[in-house]
Amino acid sequence: MSCTNCPRHCKVSPGFCGANTEMPEVAAVYAHTGEEPPISGKRGISNIFFAHCNMQCCFCQNHQISRRHVSPSCITLRGISQIVDAVIGSLHHTENIVGFVSASHYADSLPSIVEELHRQGCFPTVVYNTGGYDSVETLRRIAPYVDIYLPDYKYADADIAARYSNAADYPRVAGLALKEMYNQMGSSLPTDDDGMAFRGMVVRHLVLPGAVENSIHCLEWLSDNLSVNIHLSLMAQYYPPDGITLPSELRRRVNAEEYNQVVERLHSLGFNRGWVQQLDAADNYKPHFNQETFFI
Repeated sequence: MSCTNCPRHCKVSPGFCGANTEMPEVAAVYAHTGEEPPISGKRGISNIFFAHCNMQCCFCQNHQISRRHVSPSCITLRGISQIVDAVIGSLHHTENIVGFVSASHYADSLPSIVEELHRQGCFPTVVYNTGGYDSVETLRRIAPYVDIYLPDYKYADADIAARYSNAADYPRVAGLALKEMYNQMGSSLPTDDDGMAFRGMVVRHLVLPGAVENSIHCLEWLSDNLSVNIHLSLMAQYYPPDGITLPSELRRRVNAEEYNQVVERLHSLGFNRGWVQQLDAADNYKPHFNQETFFI
């Protein structure tokens, strides 16, 4: 079976990501409070963490579930919706909100999962949380089912994209994807009385050690091609994950000088909506999918 969900257009299944495209493989469903404030709020978002990933970044901080050879159980669409409904019930939001995390390789399943939730009487705000490596055609297919896009813009440098994610075309492909998301949503992020977003787009960028120029070029691309009025989350939370082999330059955290250079460029470009992090964020966002407590 050939998979065309993501821009890699693999000719076999499982392909580059290692996913079984006939049935979604879900690693976890959690009430997660670690997203941006209008998305997770104080109580959290019901996040569906899909197994595998079409990026396969060498530094992946979710490597316990994202690698090609992880083996979670396949879950039926009804099973997924029942778990999500149970998690939503524990959150007590005015608006239910569900995140599809790293779902690019299962994008064709998203409409069916949402429709199954609807059949059960659950009508959540749907967040599409992605590495940004998405095809425009896929984004147009899922558009009727997505309320909020939460993409990364990881690389403006093709050499770094090739080195870290085997995706030299990432700047071009992600650029087209971000433009499509922006065309669908614009720069607004309306919220309800509880401060929870119900439509829009937030772009994330993770600053990597030794890659200040890449980060600055990402910000400049966003300014030139989208708008300085987008909601932008500039993250400092990178840490060298245990248990995987890393290039030498990624075996440390981002330092204050590096992050401050990127923050200064953020402000000089005129971005005024969004979030920056403290450097100790790297201590607070360490996923442990094999533990009862998701984040420590």
